[in-house]
Amino acid sequence: MHERSSVAELAKSLRDELNRYSVGGKLPSSRALVERYRVSPVTVSRALAQLVAEGLVVTRPGAGAYRAEPRRVTARTGDTSWQEVALSADGATDPAPRAVDASGVLATLNVPPTGVIDLSGGYLDPGLRPERAMAAALGRAGRRPGVWSRPPVDGLTELREWFAREIGGTVTAADVLVTAGGQTALTTTLRALAAPGAPVLVESPTYPGLLAIARASGLRPVPVPVDPDGIRPELLSRAFEATGARVVICQPLFQNPTGALLSPDRGRDVVRIAHSFGAFVVEDDFARRLAHQDAGPLPAPLAADDPDGVVVHVSSLTKATSPSLRVGALAARGPVLERLRAIQVVDSFFVPRPLQETALELVGSPAWGRHLRAVSAELTARRETLAAAVLHHLPELALPHIPSGGYHLWLRLPDGIEETAVLSAVLRAGVAVAPGRPYFGAEPPAGHIRLGFAGVTGRAEITEAVRRLRTALDEVLG
Repeated sequence: MHERSSVAELAKSLRDELNRYSVGGKLPSSRALVERYRVSPVTVSRALAQLVAEGLVVTRPGAGAYRAEPRRVTARTGDTSWQEVALSADGATDPAPRAVDASGVLATLNVPPTGVIDLSGGYLDPGLRPERAMAAALGRAGRRPGVWSRPPVDGLTELREWFAREIGGTVTAADVLVTAGGQTALTTTLRALAAPGAPVLVESPTYPGLLAIARASGLRPVPVPVDPDGIRPELLSRAFEATGARVVICQPLFQNPTGALLSPDRGRDVVRIAHSFGAFVVEDDFARRLAHQDAGPLPAPLAADDPDGVVVHVSSLTKATSPSLRVGALAARGPVLERLRAIQVVDSFFVPRPLQETALELVGSPAWGRHLRAVSAELTARRETLAAAVLHHLPELALPHIPSGGYHLWLRLPDGIEETAVLSAVLRAGVAVAPGRPYFGAEPPAGHIRLGFAGVTGRAEITEAVRRLRTALDEVLG
């Protein structure tokens, strides 16, 4: 059982027992709770901390934990209906709506109910994260001189140098800004490159978080279809001609959600086409550290061979480590770099130095290479397990492409089957999947679902999830 589950269960047990104690009454000692519930001292400490945060318990150093005085809250019923007018009355002339639909993002961030197998997420299961290495890196970072000092606004020089080496080519630390993860970097980039109301070209389908960023910035996403070799150059050229867009955003490696790998020839075509239209290519290189064992040599980032500054490169450590290690990078050349820097400084000043120091300690340790190799091997095995199970047990679902990297499979539903009906049946069967609709900037050609395999506990859970999916499909298909 995961530590977090033990903490939640112990906190519930202690919460249920609080009525046995009078206000101010002392709870059993930590040692007694360890023995009674057969859990670790760390679990006891975290469970008590949770009750303290809820205002149910107070702790006194050296004395123990006591039942807190109940908090008395006087309920007031207000009327917030005025906000509907305030939030919309001044937007009638906006070039694009400012209301943001975050449902596609939340679908991959929400924690499913207990007992539901989570195939919807995009982060590594705790068992795949380098938690020991991160803890050691955090400890070493905490002992670095000046760790709580203000960092350079562009980021620590050593970390910028590391990201520059990872990108390769002629990219240097002077071209790199450290960011608070990839999502923040994309937000900064779109604000820098496109004015409200402007069109931006996006892959179709694409990551829902990107569509949400664009719409929140008042931009108009224009879809450009992809195939297993990535975004289609002939359609990209037509889209530039039709819209006058000055930005295209693409994911060259293991595209989310299709898993497509942009071929080197197409990559050069994309940069050439964008340059001919006086446009930028935003390269979201989110999955480079999630290559599978059979991926072969990976194409270099588009930014590695870009003397004219067409490409704005985005990368992050988050996907390969933990949702909470939100450290990434922006790389660009020319005047656009100064605009990116200015927006980032205004928005957030800088990425906290302790987090940057931790990232630097992690990627500089021998544990980093071992972790990436272990993740590659396990993701490969999980992909093979899931793909084989889908092909054998769910033949009605089309699996057009099996990726050689990333953490998900993209499945097309049979014609005439409603996506919402499948999603409801799947959840009743005890599985959470990502709905396909949020991945499309316009009307989708068919219903889809995305199955992630990085967030489950192992291959046995994948097998059980597919069994439940079969039950759900039988229900929908009748």
